[in-house]
Amino acid sequence: MSQEPASFATEPIESLVPKTIQTLVVDAVEKAKSGHCGLPMGCADFAFVLWTKYLKFNPANPHWANRDRFVLSAGHGSMLIYSLLHLTGFEKMTLDQLKNFRQWGSLTPGHPESHETEGVEVTTGPLGQGTGNSVGIAIGQKFFAATFNTPDFPVSDHKVYAIVSDGDLQEGVSHEAAALAGHLGLDNLVWFYDDNSVSIEGMTSLSYSDDVPSRFKGYHWHVISINGNDQQQIDAALKEAQTIKGQPTIIIGKTIIGHGSPKLQGTPKAHSDAFGAEEVAATKRNLGWPEDAQFLVPQRVKEFFADKRKTWAKEEADWNKLFADFKAKNPEKAQLWQDFIDKKFPANLDSLLPVFPAGKAVATRNAGGDILKVLFGAIPNLIGGSADLAPSTKTWIKEFGSFEKNNYGGRNLHFGIREHGMGTICNGLATYNGLIPFGSTFFVFTDYMRPPIRLSALSALQTIYVFTHDSIFVGEDGPTHEPVEHLAALRAIPRIHVIRPGDANETSYAWLAALHYKTGPTALTLTRQNIPTFDRTKTAPASGLLKGGYTLWESKAGATPEIIFIGTGSELALAYDAGQKLAEQGKAVRVVSLPSWELFEDQDQAYRDSVFPPAVTKRVAVEAGIHQGWERYTTTSGKFVGVDKFGASAPYERLQKEYGLTVEHVLETAKSLL
Repeated sequence: MSQEPASFATEPIESLVPKTIQTLVVDAVEKAKSGHCGLPMGCADFAFVLWTKYLKFNPANPHWANRDRFVLSAGHGSMLIYSLLHLTGFEKMTLDQLKNFRQWGSLTPGHPESHETEGVEVTTGPLGQGTGNSVGIAIGQKFFAATFNTPDFPVSDHKVYAIVSDGDLQEGVSHEAAALAGHLGLDNLVWFYDDNSVSIEGMTSLSYSDDVPSRFKGYHWHVISINGNDQQQIDAALKEAQTIKGQPTIIIGKTIIGHGSPKLQGTPKAHSDAFGAEEVAATKRNLGWPEDAQFLVPQRVKEFFADKRKTWAKEEADWNKLFADFKAKNPEKAQLWQDFIDKKFPANLDSLLPVFPAGKAVATRNAGGDILKVLFGAIPNLIGGSADLAPSTKTWIKEFGSFEKNNYGGRNLHFGIREHGMGTICNGLATYNGLIPFGSTFFVFTDYMRPPIRLSALSALQTIYVFTHDSIFVGEDGPTHEPVEHLAALRAIPRIHVIRPGDANETSYAWLAALHYKTGPTALTLTRQNIPTFDRTKTAPASGLLKGGYTLWESKAGATPEIIFIGTGSELALAYDAGQKLAEQGKAVRVVSLPSWELFEDQDQAYRDSVFPPAVTKRVAVEAGIHQGWERYTTTSGKFVGVDKFGASAPYERLQKEYGLTVEHVLETAKSLL
């Protein structure tokens, strides 16, 4: 390792820090032999100005509630944020972590992961996701400010900054998110567009010629265009963004990808992959850096950030004092703030849930609406809405108002017909100070929002999805609107809880399960059509749902069943009725409600065996979806009654008959086993 050049002692810190970032990036990517140098090098000037002059945070407390949020939507440039976290002093982001970029067990994976790395606010990488996440976080801040701020105590007053790339803005979800942010006037949101004109295949002109300033003006954003590698222009733009009211701001920064690399800068080859030893050396020479120095952080840079940490700690200390005064004068609000952070629910929450009388047929979407009304009253940090389908999904709770530009305290969100945007926004909200967001649409439209569903699971976010119209029994709308493969597709995602309640009372407990599952998302799938409400004096309590599966009814208590019927959702009644009829013929029958495979698999083996005795292999499962995965419960000796083809347009009663989802067909299938 060579000594630091004498020039480091006099070089302005404004150039020394960006060069430190750039060389840390090329060293880490070269060591890993993979990664993306281009964006971090091109954005080093912007990152320096933002993080040292404007971003409000405290590395000593990554979870400070009033910190500004930084979102690297262009997650492939992850070495930018890792370098910043190390330099600014996040304790866990050591130099060794940078040296282990993209390696097993490191805090520096190829794309930023919020559940792994402190200081990373959201998991990004799939382009466009961070744009919606940043909008969700900005909504969260506005809601907090409306709920808690007083004229004397602006306890929530931070901003949300994001770096977005050409790729982010090409993805459709960015259009959805930006349009809603402009409509809502989210003036706490600032995007820096890294406009470097390069994509993997070549220059962006191959496929991209958007008039970005006009586009964002059309979205009602404030637009600033600058040279994104000129720190004076960056500083002026960020200063201007602080003054804008009633509009989010986009700073369009024309940058040079791979800035600092003499051979590759400005070219597609700078986008990704290691530069190679020769170009790394040439880059360091070009930057006035010792060629043989790897992962070098100059002493002056260390001292600069050590001094900054004092300033950042004071900012939080000042806020802590403000909050203490706020707490003294507004104890109820302060307690509510803490309850939000802790996701504290009323101790008697389960007793508040509606109880639906037996004998009355109720669509579980309608039951869900009644339940949600109670939950809104009991849980003030529950916030959400639909993709323009609230009258159908029953998720509009009028007593709590709409979240709008003139009412940021409203708890009903109107996402518009933007399912993908809705999912990403909900994920942003789920990261925010204990908020519990939900988004609703028809189940078939999960096709539009699978990326954020997957990322909510990967990131262990408590995002709740309310999916109604859950089967071919949508009926007359036809196969375009009738989900058949969607249950299997969602169940394939690790860490998500998919719950398909079998009647109105199971729906109450499905919501309860979703609220108590704080380390991952839940998908509630609810019926359009009315289904029977079980008489719980004759069957097991609906609270059995909390275990994912339970014995609903059996003909001979204590006896080993000869056959087990298994049902979910609207088909639970089919399984129950078929079981009753078979029991009348003297058979020992058990009917199992299995609304959530994931919750059931969380139970111990003894419980699972008590529901499904291994010796009982004659089993019939009934579900209006494809059979994929059901072998786990039917075993190779059982049978499945379901839908392994697309639906059709007809009244749902006719579809039941045509697709064999009838008591008679289920009974016939069971008899074939016996």
